[in-house]
Amino acid sequence: MDKLKWCLKQKRGIELIEPNKNLADVYLEKSQNSLASMREVKAREWKITTAYYTIYFSIYAIMMKIGIKSEIHSCTIEFTKIFLNDYFDEMDLKLFNDAFIARKNMQYYVNKEIDDLNFNNIISNAQNFLIKSKDIINKINEVKINSIRNELMR
Repeated sequence: MDKLKWCLKQKRGIELIEPNKNLADVYLEKSQNSLASMREVKAREWKITTAYYTIYFSIYAIMMKIGIKSEIHSCTIEFTKIFLNDYFDEMDLKLFNDAFIARKNMQYYVNKEIDDLNFNNIISNAQNFLIKSKDIINKINEVKINSIRNELMR
């Protein structure tokens, strides 16, 4: 919860916005585009980057449907852990976090590698994460959305 409190205080951290189904659809499309790119690129760092953005944009689509904005990726992960754990299990949350770390390491450092097992897990599960996110967007109701929004602002 301390991390969440920090995120709520940051300028580009977590904030309430108007729920927006149209933006949710746009982020789902961005997620689909990232998945398509992941399948086409050959370089490991771009495969991981596009896999991560497949996952990230699918979560962000859910957040737009709820009306939550976050421009700090670690805050988006924290929000997901706390408020979307009814929908995502421990393995899903671990995948999101592992993909975040792998993307950072592959994009920003030349001497940090990702092991094949972790790499293959992220690549092979990105599509399933997107599918699950689409299902959540279709199932989440106003009662749950209001509950999340109210709990976030306590």
